[in-house]
Amino acid sequence: MIHSKQAQRGLPTAERGPLAVVLLRLRNVLVTSLNSGRIRKYAGHCTIVSGQNKTRGMDIQSGSPFGQGDSTKQQERHYYLLSELQTLVKDLPSSFQQRLSYTTLSDLALALIDGTVYEIVQRLLDIQHLTERNLYNQRQKLHCEHQALKQELTKKHKAALQVCKPHNLALLKPTQQAEFEALEVRLKEEQKMMDKKIVAEMDQKVIDQQNTLEAAGVAGFFITTNPQELTMQMNLLELILKLQQKESQSGGFCY
Repeated sequence: MIHSKQAQRGLPTAERGPLAVVLLRLRNVLVTSLNSGRIRKYAGHCTIVSGQNKTRGMDIQSGSPFGQGDSTKQQERHYYLLSELQTLVKDLPSSFQQRLSYTTLSDLALALIDGTVYEIVQRLLDIQHLTERNLYNQRQKLHCEHQALKQELTKKHKAALQVCKPHNLALLKPTQQAEFEALEVRLKEEQKMMDKKIVAEMDQKVIDQQNTLEAAGVAGFFITTNPQELTMQMNLLELILKLQQKESQSGGFCY
């Protein structure tokens, strides 16, 4: 789902499947991104628990900020983030601009206030690159094994032809041809099974990431296989990454 120039490294485009990306399965991404804290979701709230200290997070349903910090500064930061998102949205296709309402952008800005979502998305992106490389290496390994089998069989056939009696060549050549064709059929089926396995893993990772971001209270994220909704979620992630990059270049959070 994360769709960026960096995310294009790894699997070749033709091998990425219908989603065009590889997504990381993170059961406890919120845990690792918050220094081994725990996030609980119940009664419409997320509560971050780290050690013995409990900080009430954000009401997912109402989007109201809670806890420590100056509420005025939080409000100013919310307005800043909302303004930046409204500017970034202008770079998206008009069809998606129309679907991103003021309420959706406002809710997204609320989720970004404390920077936790930045950490989650960045972790997803970092491990996504590793996952892409692993999947690509698995496929390449199978391809190399198949090439080795073909070369071995070809070598075996050549050796057999060299010692074959002339009157037996008429029988040997068709037999070898049939053997080689049978090998190609088997290898093609193995490749097909590998590709299905990769696509299934990719699809599951989409669901896992949607779960993670929905649990974090990020607006627009829920489990779906609808291509338009998936593209919308990719656009939302692109907005988050661009905003994160801008804030990083400015030296931190802007108020």
